[in-house]
Amino acid sequence: MAGSEAAWQAANAGVRVVIHEMRPKVETFAHRTGHLAEMVCSNSFRSDDSEQNAVGLLHWEMRQANGLIMQMATKHRLPAGGALAVDRDPFAESVTAALMAHPNVSVSYEEISELPTEGHWIIATGPLTSPALGEAIRRETGADHLAFFDAIAPIVYFDSVNMDVAWMQSRYDKGETEEERTAYLNCPMTKDQYEAFIDALLAADKTEFHEGETAGYFDGCLPIEVMAERGRETLRFGPMKPIGLTNAHDPETKAYAVVQLRRDNALGTLYNIVGFQTKMKYGAQKDVFKMIPGLEDAEFARLGGIHRNTFINSPTLLDSEMRLKSRPNIRFAGQVTGVEGYVESAAMGLLAGRLAAAELHGRTIDPVPNTTAMGALITHITGGADAKTFQPMNVNFGLFPPLDGVRGGRRGRKDRYKGYTDRAKEDFNQWLSGQI
Repeated sequence: MAGSEAAWQAANAGVRVVIHEMRPKVETFAHRTGHLAEMVCSNSFRSDDSEQNAVGLLHWEMRQANGLIMQMATKHRLPAGGALAVDRDPFAESVTAALMAHPNVSVSYEEISELPTEGHWIIATGPLTSPALGEAIRRETGADHLAFFDAIAPIVYFDSVNMDVAWMQSRYDKGETEEERTAYLNCPMTKDQYEAFIDALLAADKTEFHEGETAGYFDGCLPIEVMAERGRETLRFGPMKPIGLTNAHDPETKAYAVVQLRRDNALGTLYNIVGFQTKMKYGAQKDVFKMIPGLEDAEFARLGGIHRNTFINSPTLLDSEMRLKSRPNIRFAGQVTGVEGYVESAAMGLLAGRLAAAELHGRTIDPVPNTTAMGALITHITGGADAKTFQPMNVNFGLFPPLDGVRGGRRGRKDRYKGYTDRAKEDFNQWLSGQI
């Protein structure tokens, strides 16, 4: 995401760009293709609400800045209530085609295993930085690279779901159209079924870590078994919460817990199990997930998995323009910088591409205001966060400076969030106009 967006922004600024992509020659655990911007975890860019949600605001900012990722996400959008979910394969194919067709872009399919000493570079290797390049980064920074383990949710074939048990409904019936309101499948559980599911989940065979490795998970992408280990009710108040849902087959009976599946492609043939990232072994996954009512005969297009996710200590290593302090010809962008999520990663790529292009043209860009979603993120990773406790972070209003007395004060959350987004949009448009 970040590399594709960075290339697009720099190329549109008149800079010749070479994208170095090691896939498909060098594969990773999670990727299936050689397409640029391939989605390997969820197919959702999360909320598209630019007035009440920080990530929705980030969507808006990227659209204002002619972001390629948002263009293609909108083009291949799937019904998902208020979320921006996409048909993952056509999305990646379209991003790749747009970049390949750009006169200022070329692609070299090779692995970069050392930090380049000449030229201007953006390293946007994402969560699956190759071991060789990861080692080169570690040598340059003089410290062990930081890592946590990221887990992938399974995907189910729709025609294997028992619709006599499951029903279609978005939580609280969100969405403007009937198609949007029915973008989710719901599988209800009684208390006894939930307790049996938790028992099986806790007892299931799980992926073992190599000696010397520790699991430092990001809270936004915890494996379900890790959540269950924190308390038997954790899942019921997390991804399996039953609120806002009414069983179409039995409206008078309130489910004790509900498992949701979200449409994963335009055809509606694939659904991913929402929030069910897992480190269970494949055989155990099938046994445990088929305990979910409605999934007794489920067939899986992809089972869950776990992989190492590498990121650098950006507050220590990067300057305010995302350059490596020890090698200013190199910028970092995307999830490797310690932002979390597709949108946040692409947004940092957008900024890195614009900053690199400006430098090559001999000019500077004013810092993006920290009152904007992009500005709040780059401020966080390049100095706003405590380097000693630095961990991957999604965009959120907690990263924004407080509202002033006119827009802030003792007001409700909805008004406060609207104040943040109004201020951000005004400041972001002003920042963009200064680059023309």
